[in-house]
Amino acid sequence: MKYFLFALSFFALNAVAAESKSSGTLIDFQAQAQRSAPNDLGNATMYFEANGDKPGELARRVNQVIANALVTAKTQTEVKVKSGSSNTYPVYVKNTRTIESWRMRTELQLESRDAAALSELIGKLQSSLAVGGLSFSPAPETLRKIDDATAMDALTVFQEKASRYAAALGKPYRIVSINIGSNGVSPAPTYRGYAVADMAQKSTMPSEAGESQIVVIVSGQIELLDTPPSAKAP
Repeated sequence: MKYFLFALSFFALNAVAAESKSSGTLIDFQAQAQRSAPNDLGNATMYFEANGDKPGELARRVNQVIANALVTAKTQTEVKVKSGSSNTYPVYVKNTRTIESWRMRTELQLESRDAAALSELIGKLQSSLAVGGLSFSPAPETLRKIDDATAMDALTVFQEKASRYAAALGKPYRIVSINIGSNGVSPAPTYRGYAVADMAQKSTMPSEAGESQIVVIVSGQIELLDTPPSAKAP
């Protein structure tokens, strides 16, 4: 008797599960939307590098140059400045393990939403520091705002596609699943090394940072129904 009741319950559960499964035609597809976001945040890396026979003296020399650069950088209030990485490593005599001297490199990180102010400060600091790189991208709050708006666009496109597909087949439909994903930001040009130094000397440092492309892709599934979703079975 117990076995019979167990088997009956098992088949009843299977019957409920079968009824809950989709019985209509399923269609999987994607929708995409794209918007431009201003590259309103500039980041630059500047550094000082030197060689010396004594690590202690070398460190004092490099640190003094960086300290002076920080004083200069802090006069430009539109630019945030912070210390970057600092590394000291030995320089060996060629083809030996004998240490010939020491090399130290220390960086400063600059960040600003004012491209002109950033360009001006880079020009001032280049009297003592070299430029490791310069790049522009949307600020986090800008990216968040544009990404949300682009997602709404992509959802609208998805809804329009779903309606067209269902209408073409003469069926009502319901949305089964939706996934929203960003395709990332198309990076703005990055300037490094001599390219940055050359731009500064020619006063052609970009003050217009351009735009990045934000792409959002919505993928999902709809089910074509034999009766409208609100219809009840007799």
